[in-house]
Amino acid sequence: MLERIPFNRQNLFGPELRYIEDAYLRNKVSGDGFYTHWCQSFLEEKFGFDKVLLTTSGTHAIEMAMLLIDIGPGDEVIMPSYTFVSTANAVVLRGAKPVFIDIRPDTQNIDESLIEQAITTRTKAIMPVHYAGVSCEMDTIMDIAYRHELWVVEDAAQGINARYKEKYLGGIGHLGCYSFHETKNISMGEGGALIINDPSLKARAEIIREKGTNRSKFYRGEVDKYSWVDIGSSFLPSDINAAVLKAQLENLDEIQSKRNQLYERYFESFNDLDPNGIKIPIIPEDVVSNAHMFYLLLDNQEKRDSFIKHMKSKNILVVFHYVPLHTSNFAHQNLDQYHLPRTLGNAQKLVRLPIYYSLQYDEQQRVIDAVHFFLTHN
Repeated sequence: MLERIPFNRQNLFGPELRYIEDAYLRNKVSGDGFYTHWCQSFLEEKFGFDKVLLTTSGTHAIEMAMLLIDIGPGDEVIMPSYTFVSTANAVVLRGAKPVFIDIRPDTQNIDESLIEQAITTRTKAIMPVHYAGVSCEMDTIMDIAYRHELWVVEDAAQGINARYKEKYLGGIGHLGCYSFHETKNISMGEGGALIINDPSLKARAEIIREKGTNRSKFYRGEVDKYSWVDIGSSFLPSDINAAVLKAQLENLDEIQSKRNQLYERYFESFNDLDPNGIKIPIIPEDVVSNAHMFYLLLDNQEKRDSFIKHMKSKNILVVFHYVPLHTSNFAHQNLDQYHLPRTLGNAQKLVRLPIYYSLQYDEQQRVIDAVHFFLTHN
């Protein structure tokens, strides 16, 4: 039998284990050690961000963002339903309500033309999700936010190194959130980052991240002792995780180049297929993707499920993606009911192909051949 091609595969670039050992030798493996500061500075300088704080996960980055902008009971946050549960959970945990709207027909991103009609007197923020590392229409979203005095928190969990009109994702809204989960382009196993673009939020972000204390000021010698000054939690990752992230970030350009090659090869292989039978990702003008994901949209759920079984028979793992949040048991029991036809329809048709740094040429060719075989025989 042919060797299994997984949906995702972890990469070691060489220095990771050495950096972990060095973190121990520095006698600082808890948060805010050498490697944490290195990674934060790298992200700030590479992408032109004002302030970056590493977090234990992308989930925690979003939860920190909700604390920072004082989301609370009675507030509403507009977001797509086609996203990971963390986007909505961060709002629900604050006693607020996620308000779901439909996605665009081309990018699977929030439909910016539907945002304004969803705004009420209780709306406090908009949370666009940059699906597959492809930017939402941020000029329109930011214009709506400024006119209605709303916060914008970018869920850029999949968006590192992707751009919208020369601005890097995560650096456009008031706050941005990255994920460094093992499935992302850049990984520290579990981890994330909060990007602070509004200067008024920087000082408080440090406090919330340090369990509501001013310990960061203490370490910098700005106060003679630290104490409890605000709400917060333990959002700070270990320097061991940051050591792994440093090795990944040092290879960011190489990783991006390889992913671009893989993405382009998929695109060229499937671009001439019958558009009535299959659709592939669309990248709008003025948007630069980070090649986080390559997906296919098949005719319907039955064909999508048959396709997944076919690929499994070839020892290739392909997977569907989100179950729309508005269709979940929790939403039915606790939130408003929504009619989001594009979200529901595309979620039933979408399937993701393997794309990762260590995917070899012959492995990708096996994936391409198996896709073509299915499409020509079904």
